[in-house]
Amino acid sequence: MVASNINFLLNDDLVSVRDLDTNTTVLNYLRNVKKLTGTKEGCASGDCGACTAVVGEITNNKIKYKSINTCITFLYTLNAKHLITVENLEKQNLHAVQNSMIDKDGSQCGFCTPGIIMSMYGMYINDVKPTNHNIDKYLSGNLCRCTGYIPIKNSIKNMYKYKKNKKEEKINLNQLKKIKKNDILIENNNSKFFIHYKIKNLLKDLNKTPGSYLLTGGTDLALEVTKKRKNLKNIFYLGSNDELNYINIKNNNIHIGAATPINDIIPILEKYYPTFSKMFERYGSEQIRNTASLGGNIGSASPIGDSLPVLMSLDGKLITEGRVKKLISFDNFFIDYRKTKLGKKEIVKEIIIPLHKKHILKCYKISKRIDDDISSIFMAINAKLEHNKFKHIKIVCGGMASVPKIAKLTQSYLINKELTNANINEAKKLIAKDFDPIDDVRASKEYR
Repeated sequence: MVASNINFLLNDDLVSVRDLDTNTTVLNYLRNVKKLTGTKEGCASGDCGACTAVVGEITNNKIKYKSINTCITFLYTLNAKHLITVENLEKQNLHAVQNSMIDKDGSQCGFCTPGIIMSMYGMYINDVKPTNHNIDKYLSGNLCRCTGYIPIKNSIKNMYKYKKNKKEEKINLNQLKKIKKNDILIENNNSKFFIHYKIKNLLKDLNKTPGSYLLTGGTDLALEVTKKRKNLKNIFYLGSNDELNYINIKNNNIHIGAATPINDIIPILEKYYPTFSKMFERYGSEQIRNTASLGGNIGSASPIGDSLPVLMSLDGKLITEGRVKKLISFDNFFIDYRKTKLGKKEIVKEIIIPLHKKHILKCYKISKRIDDDISSIFMAINAKLEHNKFKHIKIVCGGMASVPKIAKLTQSYLINKELTNANINEAKKLIAKDFDPIDDVRASKEYR
Protein backbone atom coordinates (compact mmCIF):
# COMPACT_ATOMS: atom_id res chain seq x y z
CA MET A 1 0.00 0.00 0.00
CA VAL A 2 1.31 3.44 -0.98
CA ALA A 3 0.30 6.35 1.24
CA SER A 4 -0.36 9.86 -0.06
CA ASN A 5 0.57 11.76 3.10
CA ILE A 6 3.24 11.85 5.79
CA ASN A 7 2.66 11.64 9.53
CA PHE A 8 5.06 12.87 12.18
CA LEU A 9 5.19 14.35 15.65
CA LEU A 10 5.66 18.10 15.79
CA ASN A 11 6.55 18.80 19.39
CA ASP A 12 3.56 17.25 21.24
CA ASP A 13 1.19 17.00 18.28
CA LEU A 14 0.71 14.30 15.66
CA VAL A 15 0.39 16.03 12.28
CA SER A 16 -0.38 14.83 8.77
CA VAL A 17 0.74 16.68 5.61
CA ARG A 18 -0.06 15.99 1.97
CA ASP A 19 -1.00 19.21 0.19
CA LEU A 20 2.16 21.33 0.39
CA ASP A 21 4.72 21.86 -2.36
CA THR A 22 7.18 18.97 -2.58
CA ASN A 23 10.10 21.45 -2.38
CA THR A 24 8.93 22.86 0.97
CA THR A 25 11.68 22.96 3.58
CA VAL A 26 11.08 22.21 7.24
CA LEU A 27 12.07 25.80 8.07
CA ASN A 28 9.47 27.33 5.76
CA TYR A 29 6.82 24.92 7.01
CA LEU A 30 7.51 25.88 10.63
CA ARG A 31 7.58 29.62 10.03
CA ASN A 32 4.97 30.07 7.32
CA VAL A 33 2.47 27.30 8.01
CA LYS A 34 2.72 26.55 11.74
CA LYS A 35 3.81 30.09 12.74
CA LEU A 36 6.60 28.67 14.93
CA THR A 37 8.96 31.58 14.33
CA GLY A 38 11.49 30.74 17.03
CA THR A 39 13.39 28.82 14.34
CA LYS A 40 15.28 31.46 12.33
CA GLU A 41 16.58 31.74 8.78
CA GLY A 42 20.12 33.05 8.57
CA CYS A 43 21.91 31.57 5.56
CA ALA A 44 19.46 29.08 3.95
CA SER A 45 22.46 26.88 3.16
CA GLY A 46 23.15 24.95 6.37
CA ASP A 47 26.08 27.09 7.49
CA CYS A 48 24.96 29.32 10.36
CA GLY A 49 22.78 27.07 12.54
CA ALA A 50 20.10 29.67 13.32
CA CYS A 51 17.49 27.22 11.97
CA THR A 52 18.59 24.25 14.09
CA ALA A 53 15.92 21.87 15.38
CA VAL A 54 16.12 18.33 16.72
CA VAL A 55 14.69 15.22 15.04
CA GLY A 56 14.04 11.87 16.69
CA GLU A 57 13.63 8.49 14.98
CA ILE A 58 13.11 5.00 16.37
CA THR A 59 16.29 2.90 16.37
CA ASN A 60 16.49 -0.39 18.29
CA ASN A 61 13.28 0.40 20.17
CA LYS A 62 14.58 3.76 21.34
CA ILE A 63 14.29 7.25 19.93
CA LYS A 64 17.59 8.47 18.54
CA TYR A 65 17.69 12.27 18.54
CA LYS A 66 19.92 14.46 16.41
CA SER A 67 20.20 18.13 15.47
CA ILE A 68 19.45 19.19 11.88
CA ASN A 69 19.47 22.29 9.72
CA THR A 70 15.79 22.86 8.94
CA CYS A 71 16.64 25.32 6.16
CA ILE A 72 18.00 22.50 3.94
CA THR A 73 15.79 19.64 5.14
CA PHE A 74 12.77 18.87 2.97
CA LEU A 75 9.51 18.65 4.91
CA TYR A 76 8.43 15.29 3.50
CA THR A 77 11.53 13.54 4.86
CA LEU A 78 9.96 13.77 8.35
CA ASN A 79 7.62 10.79 8.01
CA ALA A 80 7.51 8.71 11.23
CA LYS A 81 9.89 11.10 12.99
CA HIS A 82 9.65 13.48 15.93
CA LEU A 83 10.50 17.12 15.21
CA ILE A 84 11.29 19.26 18.25
CA THR A 85 11.52 23.05 17.97
CA VAL A 86 12.64 25.63 20.49
CA GLU A 87 9.02 26.43 21.38
CA ASN A 88 8.59 22.94 22.83
CA LEU A 89 11.33 23.36 25.43
CA GLU A 90 9.49 26.00 27.42
CA LYS A 91 6.29 24.47 28.75
CA GLN A 92 5.38 25.13 32.35
CA ASN A 93 9.01 25.80 33.20
CA LEU A 94 12.16 26.64 31.28
CA HIS A 95 14.20 23.69 30.05
CA ALA A 96 17.59 22.91 31.57
CA VAL A 97 19.49 24.32 28.58
CA GLN A 98 17.46 27.53 28.68
CA ASN A 99 18.01 27.97 32.40
CA SER A 100 21.70 27.39 31.95
CA MET A 101 21.94 30.03 29.19
CA ILE A 102 20.29 32.52 31.56
CA ASP A 103 22.56 31.52 34.46
CA LYS A 104 25.72 32.11 32.40
CA ASP A 105 24.57 35.09 30.27
CA GLY A 106 24.88 33.06 27.07
CA SER A 107 22.45 35.11 24.95
CA GLN A 108 23.32 38.50 23.42
CA CYS A 109 21.36 39.90 20.46
CA GLY A 110 19.28 36.70 20.53
CA PHE A 111 19.00 35.94 16.80
CA CYS A 112 21.25 32.88 16.92
CA THR A 113 20.14 31.82 20.40
CA PRO A 114 17.24 29.47 19.43
CA GLY A 115 19.55 27.50 17.14
CA ILE A 116 22.26 27.32 19.80
CA ILE A 117 19.67 26.25 22.39
CA MET A 118 18.62 23.38 20.10
CA SER A 119 22.24 22.30 19.54
CA MET A 120 22.66 22.31 23.31
CA TYR A 121 19.44 20.30 23.60
CA GLY A 122 20.88 17.77 21.12
CA MET A 123 23.85 17.30 23.45
CA TYR A 124 21.68 17.23 26.57
CA ILE A 125 19.18 14.62 25.39
CA ASN A 126 22.03 12.35 24.20
CA ASP A 127 24.06 12.73 27.43
CA VAL A 128 27.10 14.09 25.58
CA LYS A 129 29.87 14.99 28.00
CA PRO A 130 30.53 18.77 27.95
CA THR A 131 34.27 18.53 27.25
CA ASN A 132 35.90 21.35 25.30
CA HIS A 133 36.28 19.03 22.31
CA ASN A 134 32.62 17.97 22.33
CA ILE A 135 31.40 21.54 22.79
CA ASP A 136 33.47 22.71 19.81
CA LYS A 137 32.20 19.74 17.78
CA TYR A 138 28.51 20.29 18.55
CA LEU A 139 28.68 24.09 18.15
CA SER A 140 30.75 24.12 14.95
CA GLY A 141 27.55 24.61 12.94
CA ASN A 142 26.26 27.54 15.01
CA LEU A 143 27.55 31.06 14.35
CA CYS A 144 27.24 33.85 16.93
CA ARG A 145 27.97 37.20 15.32
CA CYS A 146 28.09 38.87 18.75
CA THR A 147 31.11 36.62 19.53
CA GLY A 148 29.58 35.31 22.74
CA TYR A 149 31.12 31.84 22.61
CA ILE A 150 32.73 31.79 26.08
CA PRO A 151 29.46 32.31 28.02
CA ILE A 152 27.75 29.88 25.63
CA LYS A 153 30.38 27.25 26.38
CA ASN A 154 30.00 27.93 30.08
CA SER A 155 26.26 27.43 29.69
CA ILE A 156 26.82 23.98 28.17
CA LYS A 157 29.17 22.96 30.97
CA ASN A 158 26.52 24.04 33.48
CA MET A 159 23.39 22.48 31.92
CA TYR A 160 23.61 18.99 33.45
CA LYS A 161 22.85 20.26 36.93
CA TYR A 162 19.22 20.15 35.78
CA LYS A 163 17.46 16.76 35.48
CA LYS A 164 15.80 15.13 32.44
CA ASN A 165 12.17 14.17 32.01
CA LYS A 166 12.35 10.44 31.20
CA LYS A 167 8.55 10.03 31.29
CA GLU A 168 8.18 12.41 28.35
CA GLU A 169 10.60 10.39 26.19
CA LYS A 170 8.58 7.19 26.82
CA ILE A 171 5.34 8.88 25.72
CA ASN A 172 6.98 10.08 22.50
CA LEU A 173 8.25 6.56 21.72
CA ASN A 174 4.74 5.10 22.01
CA GLN A 175 3.32 7.80 19.74
CA LEU A 176 5.96 7.22 17.05
CA LYS A 177 5.40 3.46 17.08
CA LYS A 178 1.81 4.03 15.96
CA ILE A 179 2.92 5.66 12.69
CA LYS A 180 3.04 3.12 9.86
CA LYS A 181 6.04 3.05 7.53
CA ASN A 182 4.37 2.55 4.16
CA ASP A 183 5.88 3.68 0.88
CA ILE A 184 4.73 7.22 0.14
CA LEU A 185 4.00 9.21 -2.99
CA ILE A 186 3.13 12.90 -2.57
CA GLU A 187 1.87 14.66 -5.71
CA ASN A 188 1.49 18.42 -5.90
CA ASN A 189 1.44 20.76 -8.93
CA ASN A 190 2.90 18.13 -11.29
CA SER A 191 5.72 17.41 -8.82
CA LYS A 192 6.27 14.17 -6.93
CA PHE A 193 8.02 13.18 -3.71
CA PHE A 194 8.75 9.46 -3.21
CA ILE A 195 9.67 7.62 -0.02
CA HIS A 196 10.54 3.92 -0.28
CA TYR A 197 11.53 1.53 2.48
CA LYS A 198 12.85 -1.18 0.12
CA ILE A 199 15.18 -0.94 -2.89
CA LYS A 200 12.97 -3.03 -5.21
CA ASN A 201 10.10 -0.54 -5.08
CA LEU A 202 12.51 2.38 -5.31
CA LEU A 203 14.09 1.11 -8.52
CA LYS A 204 10.69 0.29 -10.01
CA ASP A 205 9.44 3.86 -9.60
CA LEU A 206 12.80 5.38 -10.53
CA ASN A 207 12.82 3.48 -13.80
CA LYS A 208 9.51 5.00 -14.92
CA THR A 209 10.04 8.54 -13.62
CA PRO A 210 12.06 10.91 -15.85
CA GLY A 211 14.03 13.87 -14.49
CA SER A 212 14.51 12.42 -11.01
CA TYR A 213 16.60 13.69 -8.08
CA LEU A 214 18.03 11.38 -5.42
CA LEU A 215 17.94 12.84 -1.91
CA THR A 216 19.51 11.76 1.36
CA GLY A 217 20.65 14.62 3.58
CA GLY A 218 19.94 17.38 1.06
CA THR A 219 23.08 19.28 2.07
CA ASP A 220 23.85 19.79 -1.62
CA LEU A 221 20.56 19.20 -3.43
CA ALA A 222 18.49 21.52 -1.22
CA LEU A 223 20.63 24.47 -2.29
CA GLU A 224 19.14 24.08 -5.76
CA VAL A 225 15.88 25.20 -4.14
CA THR A 226 17.01 27.64 -1.43
CA LYS A 227 19.72 29.40 -3.46
CA LYS A 228 18.97 28.83 -7.14
CA ARG A 229 15.18 28.91 -6.70
CA LYS A 230 14.69 25.79 -8.80
CA ASN A 231 11.61 23.58 -8.67
CA LEU A 232 12.71 19.96 -8.34
CA LYS A 233 9.95 17.94 -9.98
CA ASN A 234 10.60 14.35 -8.89
CA ILE A 235 12.44 13.75 -5.61
CA PHE A 236 13.30 10.27 -4.35
CA TYR A 237 14.14 10.30 -0.64
CA LEU A 238 16.59 7.51 0.23
CA GLY A 239 17.21 8.39 3.87
CA SER A 240 14.48 6.10 5.25
CA ASN A 241 15.32 3.10 3.08
CA ASP A 242 16.31 0.26 5.41
CA GLU A 243 18.34 -1.47 2.69
CA LEU A 244 20.58 1.58 2.20
CA ASN A 245 21.34 2.25 5.86
CA TYR A 246 23.80 -0.19 7.47
CA ILE A 247 27.43 -0.81 8.41
CA ASN A 248 28.94 -4.31 8.26
CA ILE A 249 32.47 -5.63 8.68
CA LYS A 250 33.16 -8.77 6.64
CA ASN A 251 35.93 -10.31 4.55
CA ASN A 252 38.38 -7.64 5.73
CA ASN A 253 36.20 -4.83 4.34
CA ILE A 254 33.87 -2.19 5.75
CA HIS A 255 30.52 -2.30 3.91
CA ILE A 256 28.48 0.89 4.25
CA GLY A 257 24.98 1.49 2.94
CA ALA A 258 24.92 4.55 0.69
CA ALA A 259 22.32 6.42 2.79
CA THR A 260 24.00 5.80 6.17
CA PRO A 261 24.55 9.16 7.93
CA ILE A 262 28.17 10.25 8.35
CA ASN A 263 27.84 10.43 12.14
CA ASP A 264 26.89 6.74 12.21
CA ILE A 265 30.04 5.86 10.25
CA ILE A 266 32.51 7.87 12.34
CA PRO A 267 32.75 5.43 15.31
CA ILE A 268 33.66 2.57 12.94
CA LEU A 269 36.26 4.68 11.13
CA GLU A 270 37.67 5.76 14.49
CA LYS A 271 38.56 2.12 15.15
CA TYR A 272 40.12 1.30 11.78
CA TYR A 273 41.08 4.62 10.18
CA PRO A 274 41.21 7.32 12.89
CA THR A 275 42.62 9.89 10.44
CA PHE A 276 39.60 9.40 8.17
CA SER A 277 37.31 9.73 11.18
CA LYS A 278 39.05 12.91 12.31
CA MET A 279 38.70 14.37 8.82
CA PHE A 280 34.92 14.17 9.11
CA GLU A 281 34.98 16.53 12.08
CA ARG A 282 36.14 19.17 9.58
CA TYR A 283 33.84 17.93 6.82
CA GLY A 284 30.82 19.78 8.13
CA SER A 285 28.91 20.64 11.27
CA GLU A 286 27.15 18.23 13.62
CA GLN A 287 23.88 19.08 11.86
CA ILE A 288 25.38 18.26 8.45
CA ARG A 289 26.99 15.00 9.61
CA ASN A 290 23.68 13.90 11.13
CA THR A 291 22.01 13.80 7.71
CA ALA A 292 24.70 13.77 5.00
CA SER A 293 25.82 10.40 3.63
CA LEU A 294 28.81 8.95 1.79
CA GLY A 295 26.48 8.02 -1.06
CA GLY A 296 25.42 11.66 -1.42
CA ASN A 297 29.01 12.89 -1.32
CA ILE A 298 29.94 10.36 -4.01
CA GLY A 299 26.89 11.01 -6.16
CA SER A 300 27.39 14.78 -6.23
CA ALA A 301 30.91 14.11 -7.61
CA SER A 302 32.29 17.47 -6.53
CA PRO A 303 36.04 17.84 -7.22
CA ILE A 304 36.42 19.05 -3.63
CA GLY A 305 34.30 16.34 -1.97
CA ASP A 306 36.51 15.44 0.99
CA SER A 307 35.68 11.74 1.26
CA LEU A 308 36.43 10.99 -2.39
CA PRO A 309 40.26 11.25 -2.32
CA VAL A 310 40.33 9.13 0.85
CA LEU A 311 38.14 6.40 -0.62
CA MET A 312 40.29 6.35 -3.76
CA SER A 313 43.54 6.20 -1.79
CA LEU A 314 42.19 3.18 0.12
CA ASP A 315 41.32 1.40 -3.17
CA GLY A 316 37.64 1.54 -2.29
CA LYS A 317 34.84 0.22 -4.47
CA LEU A 318 31.13 0.83 -4.74
CA ILE A 319 28.12 -1.21 -5.72
CA THR A 320 25.47 0.35 -7.94
CA GLU A 321 21.99 -1.01 -8.58
CA GLY A 322 19.65 -0.48 -11.50
CA ARG A 323 18.69 -3.02 -14.12
CA VAL A 324 21.90 -4.83 -13.18
CA LYS A 325 24.20 -4.72 -10.17
CA LYS A 326 27.71 -3.36 -10.78
CA LEU A 327 30.93 -3.33 -8.78
CA ILE A 328 33.00 -0.25 -9.70
CA SER A 329 36.39 0.90 -8.44
CA PHE A 330 36.52 4.51 -7.25
CA ASP A 331 39.56 4.97 -9.52
CA ASN A 332 37.26 4.48 -12.53
CA PHE A 333 34.02 6.01 -11.25
CA PHE A 334 34.58 9.74 -11.83
CA ILE A 335 34.56 10.81 -15.48
CA ASP A 336 34.54 14.62 -15.52
CA TYR A 337 33.30 17.59 -13.49
CA ARG A 338 30.27 16.24 -11.57
CA LYS A 339 29.98 13.33 -14.01
CA THR A 340 30.24 9.68 -13.00
CA LYS A 341 29.54 6.24 -14.38
CA LEU A 342 26.25 6.18 -12.48
CA GLY A 343 23.35 5.82 -14.92
CA LYS A 344 20.16 7.91 -14.74
CA LYS A 345 18.14 4.94 -13.48
CA GLU A 346 20.81 3.68 -11.08
CA ILE A 347 21.65 4.32 -7.46
CA VAL A 348 24.77 3.87 -5.36
CA LYS A 349 23.85 1.03 -2.99
CA GLU A 350 27.02 0.34 -1.03
CA ILE A 351 30.53 1.63 -0.38
CA ILE A 352 33.26 -0.95 0.26
CA ILE A 353 36.38 0.18 2.13
CA PRO A 354 39.24 -2.36 2.37
CA LEU A 355 40.94 -2.72 5.76
CA HIS A 356 44.64 -2.28 4.98
CA LYS A 357 46.57 -3.68 7.91
CA LYS A 358 49.90 -2.05 8.79
CA HIS A 359 49.21 0.81 6.36
CA ILE A 360 49.45 4.49 7.27
CA LEU A 361 46.59 6.75 6.18
CA LYS A 362 47.01 10.52 6.27
CA CYS A 363 44.47 13.20 5.34
CA TYR A 364 45.39 16.85 4.77
CA LYS A 365 42.75 19.53 4.30
CA ILE A 366 43.26 23.22 3.58
CA SER A 367 40.18 25.43 3.91
CA LYS A 368 39.40 29.00 4.88
CA ARG A 369 37.88 27.86 8.18
CA ILE A 370 39.11 25.03 10.38
CA ASP A 371 35.77 23.21 10.41
CA ASP A 372 32.43 23.26 8.59
CA ASP A 373 34.02 24.51 5.40
CA ILE A 374 34.66 23.26 1.87
CA SER A 375 38.25 22.41 0.97
CA SER A 376 40.47 24.51 -1.23
CA ILE A 377 42.78 21.50 -1.48
CA PHE A 378 42.59 18.01 -0.03
CA MET A 379 45.22 15.27 -0.06
CA ALA A 380 44.94 11.65 1.06
CA ILE A 381 47.98 9.38 1.31
CA ASN A 382 47.79 5.63 1.92
CA ALA A 383 51.24 4.12 2.45
CA LYS A 384 52.94 1.00 3.73
CA LEU A 385 56.52 1.09 4.93
CA GLU A 386 58.84 -1.89 5.35
CA HIS A 387 62.34 -1.30 6.66
CA ASN A 388 61.77 2.41 6.05
CA LYS A 389 60.97 1.83 2.35
CA PHE A 390 57.69 2.56 0.58
CA LYS A 391 56.24 -0.83 -0.37
CA HIS A 392 52.90 0.76 -1.23
CA ILE A 393 51.84 4.37 -1.67
CA LYS A 394 48.78 6.00 -3.17
CA ILE A 395 48.37 9.78 -3.25
CA VAL A 396 45.04 11.33 -4.27
CA CYS A 397 44.17 15.02 -4.34
CA GLY A 398 40.87 16.87 -4.43
CA GLY A 399 40.56 20.42 -5.77
CA MET A 400 43.43 19.98 -8.21
CA ALA A 401 41.37 18.82 -11.21
CA SER A 402 37.76 18.40 -12.34
CA VAL A 403 37.76 15.02 -10.55
CA PRO A 404 39.79 13.60 -7.64
CA LYS A 405 43.15 12.76 -9.20
CA ILE A 406 45.96 10.32 -8.45
CA ALA A 407 49.57 11.59 -8.32
CA LYS A 408 50.90 8.77 -10.49
CA LEU A 409 54.37 10.17 -11.25
CA THR A 410 55.04 10.84 -7.59
CA GLN A 411 53.84 7.41 -6.55
CA SER A 412 56.04 5.68 -9.13
CA TYR A 413 59.07 7.58 -7.93
CA LEU A 414 58.54 6.84 -4.23
CA ILE A 415 57.83 3.11 -4.50
CA ASN A 416 60.73 1.12 -3.00
CA LYS A 417 62.45 4.38 -2.05
CA GLU A 418 63.52 5.06 1.52
CA LEU A 419 61.63 7.60 3.58
CA THR A 420 64.31 10.30 3.61
CA ASN A 421 64.27 14.07 3.31
CA ALA A 422 66.10 13.84 -0.02
CA ASN A 423 63.49 11.52 -1.55
CA ILE A 424 60.58 13.55 -0.21
CA ASN A 425 62.09 16.76 -1.63
CA GLU A 426 62.41 15.07 -5.02
CA ALA A 427 58.80 13.93 -4.77
CA LYS A 428 57.76 17.54 -4.14
CA LYS A 429 59.26 18.50 -7.51
CA LEU A 430 57.51 15.65 -9.30
CA ILE A 431 54.06 16.25 -7.86
CA ALA A 432 53.87 19.58 -9.66
CA LYS A 433 53.98 17.59 -12.90
CA ASP A 434 51.10 15.37 -11.79
CA PHE A 435 48.60 18.25 -11.71
CA ASP A 436 47.40 21.19 -13.75
CA PRO A 437 45.25 22.75 -11.00
CA ILE A 438 41.82 24.21 -11.59
CA ASP A 439 41.12 27.87 -10.86
CA ASP A 440 37.83 28.58 -9.07
CA VAL A 441 36.15 30.50 -6.25
CA ARG A 442 37.80 28.31 -3.59
CA ALA A 443 41.39 29.02 -4.64
CA SER A 444 43.49 30.15 -7.57
CA LYS A 445 45.53 27.83 -9.73
CA GLU A 446 48.71 29.44 -8.44
CA TYR A 447 47.71 28.94 -4.80
CA ARG A 448 46.92 25.30 -5.34
